[in-house]
Amino acid sequence: MPPPTKPPTDPPAEPGMIQPEHPFEGDYRPPAAGLFHPHAADPRIRVEPLQVEFLHRLADALNSTLDLNTLMHRVADLVRAVIDYKIFAILLINDRSQDLRMRFQIGHTSEIERMRIKLGRGVSGEAALLRKSLLVEDVTMHENYIDANPNVRSELAVPLVVKNKVIGVLDLQSETIGYFTHEHQRLLELVASRMAIAVENARLYTRVSRQAQTLGVLNDISREITSILDPDDLLERIGQLLKRVIDFHMFTILLWNPRTQLFEHRFSSRFGERVTRERTIALGEGLIGTSAQLREPILAPDVRKDSRYVEANPEVRSELAIPLVYKSEVIGVLDLEHTRVNYYNEDHQRTLSTLASQVAISIANARLYQRIHEEEQRMERDLDMARQVQLRLMPANPPILEHAEIASQFVAARSIGGDVYDFLDYGPGRTAIAVGDVSGKAAPAALYAALVSGILRSLAPQHLSPSEMLAALNDQLQQRKLDSQYVTMLMAVWDDNNQTLQIANAGSVQPLFVAASSDPSKAPTVRTIKAEGFPLGLFPNAEYEEFTLSTRPGDLIVFFSDGIVDAINATDEMFGDERLIHLLETQNRPTAKSTVDTILQAVTDFQSGTDHFDDETIVVLRVI
Repeated sequence: MPPPTKPPTDPPAEPGMIQPEHPFEGDYRPPAAGLFHPHAADPRIRVEPLQVEFLHRLADALNSTLDLNTLMHRVADLVRAVIDYKIFAILLINDRSQDLRMRFQIGHTSEIERMRIKLGRGVSGEAALLRKSLLVEDVTMHENYIDANPNVRSELAVPLVVKNKVIGVLDLQSETIGYFTHEHQRLLELVASRMAIAVENARLYTRVSRQAQTLGVLNDISREITSILDPDDLLERIGQLLKRVIDFHMFTILLWNPRTQLFEHRFSSRFGERVTRERTIALGEGLIGTSAQLREPILAPDVRKDSRYVEANPEVRSELAIPLVYKSEVIGVLDLEHTRVNYYNEDHQRTLSTLASQVAISIANARLYQRIHEEEQRMERDLDMARQVQLRLMPANPPILEHAEIASQFVAARSIGGDVYDFLDYGPGRTAIAVGDVSGKAAPAALYAALVSGILRSLAPQHLSPSEMLAALNDQLQQRKLDSQYVTMLMAVWDDNNQTLQIANAGSVQPLFVAASSDPSKAPTVRTIKAEGFPLGLFPNAEYEEFTLSTRPGDLIVFFSDGIVDAINATDEMFGDERLIHLLETQNRPTAKSTVDTILQAVTDFQSGTDHFDDETIVVLRVI
């Protein structure tokens, strides 16, 4: 039986040679054995005897950075270490325009650096299109050569390939015919195969970093625009902030007008300057109207090739329209325009779409705030008018009497209140005093107080006694009954002829009678007038008891609403009856006016700036 056959083996390496890597992984097969033999090396290749060092240096250069610019600089230095070049370039394919653009160069002019090379055009474009390296010994004999530099005679272009996709080209040029050799070509292919992966990683890292930065900026923008409640300021600020994430030449925010059924320009800027645009856009009209109709973004790389485009600015080439949707309703459109073709891309679209939802919410909030503000202003005007009407319903001045003086004061807890008081003429020497407090506060209470005041005055010509007046007023309110609305009221009739006071109470705060002492050195006596009864408007056929008081000169009768004794300070302590009584006992020769002022000042001092939660009304009658 014959001995087993041995598999073939590679020939032994000669001194100074690099063996090919086994197995091979990458986009280019490494050079054959003997490529770097020191005796066969071209004198223009500065190669050390041990090429392993170069590969290590290449790996270190490519793996030690994720910054694309740093990476390209290091590759240029490494290539120069083994190939003596004067003109060098790294070109990368632009994903939007699918052309080659110089990202790094040595030896080229600025005009050449700005060139955009289509795939298949020139030596570098042909290498990218064919996906293989090209060595041109005499460019003047190459039919596809771009004569950008008349001094160039030879060129070597190697594509950068990652995952079977061309991402760019390494390009070397020389002013000498036949300068580059196949050894140069294979060496550059080796560099390109390793560099392509490093470039793709660097670009991926750059995209991720940019996305993270963009998200951070979007978060800052969202936080800022949510704090702006003036619609005009908000729209202008959106344009300013948007410039931080997406560049544009023209920017427009259009808002939907439900009345006209059109999109109206609310803010527009052109090359950084605010402009006024009067043109309206219908749903489905142009790119803007179509975006709103479809409820989806529209990206037009070249508006001249889009049949939906309606020309407004002849210099516009690319446009991006994003609908603003709030609660499933399109409330407007964000529109960006640029003078360059293919300027906006899908990244721009995603960024603007992300921001658009927050912009829509901010605009809706600002418009709601504006409506509320306008409504508040209207209500303030209405309340001011209501306050003026309420004040007109109260007597401007108390009646002038021979044997008594009357003073009064009303302080509303809000702009208008529910307290009411009045002085009614009951004939010669007789005056009716009414002090009421309507349930609730503000406008409803004020309206009910106006109703009570009107009924009270309509009954006044009958000169009813206090108890009869309260019963009649209760009957009238029963006929105009409102749920949960009632009024407490004190009704008194002062007879100036005999200095007596008839009084009846319909659930109001019981008044205080301050009897002056015959001895000036002694304090007056304060007692409560114990009159009681049901509030008006709650029960039908109510009856009220009545008292008659005899008075002497110096006596005071103090009528007040519960807003006086129920006043609260910062520690939730009530002013209370005891403070009021003590205040009345310690007055020195008071008048009706001084008593009113003293009580209100004491309450104000007690509250120490705390908001009044209830109306405050005081009526004081002093016998003289």
